[in-house]
Amino acid sequence: MMFRMSFANTLDILYEDNHCLALNKPAGWPTTHFDGKDETVDRLAKSYLREKYNKPGNVFLGVVHRLDKPVSGALLFARTSKSASRLSEQFREGIVEKNYWAIVEDPPNSGRNASAVPWFSAESGSLEDWLKKDDPKTRVEVVSPETPGAQFARLLFVVRGRRDGLTWLELRPHTGRKHQLRVQLSSRGCPIYGDAKYGSDRPFGHAIALHARSLTFLHPTTKEPITVKAEVPKLWRGRFAHLLANAHI
Repeated sequence: MMFRMSFANTLDILYEDNHCLALNKPAGWPTTHFDGKDETVDRLAKSYLREKYNKPGNVFLGVVHRLDKPVSGALLFARTSKSASRLSEQFREGIVEKNYWAIVEDPPNSGRNASAVPWFSAESGSLEDWLKKDDPKTRVEVVSPETPGAQFARLLFVVRGRRDGLTWLELRPHTGRKHQLRVQLSSRGCPIYGDAKYGSDRPFGHAIALHARSLTFLHPTTKEPITVKAEVPKLWRGRFAHLLANAHI
């Protein structure tokens, strides 16, 4: 209990009003679905609101999207049921602009022989796949379009830096499939640094090098666009210092 309250007092709040709460989620924490063991970010956020506003009893907090447990960055909650409905609709309809940063391992043969991996040699582009969840393995796989249950996935990428066999990508998903960024990159020989589930053998603590850098959404009552931006974790600044050296982060 003391650990949870201590964390609630040090939440990195990115935006807060009577309708919304956005924070910088630390890697290693589930967004929701408390299982009695791992504390969840939504419960911590409720503790923060309960303490700050001295609210007795239950505190409403609507989960309108999620970040995977090992992923850090901008996470948005709703503070009223009406806001939750409106924000959830924005995510479903693809209105919310999501911007991720990822550090990926360069694919084999991508050094001097860049033509061997043509998509990777480009400075920007798009990746399109059909994905399907493999529930027994708790993974997502790239499958053919004709596969029953397959879902279309598309993302845009921009290369922001390359160094020492690693590449820093900015990613903008146009769809919101489970593990989409992780499996689309891994299937092309570029697993996200630290993502053992999808092929990386680089240790990165409880995290993977995938960070939700920013979210832009329409405020649920005023309809004004709101952008929240999350700073990268300290671990990034140490592990990837040379790669991020010239970035304004």
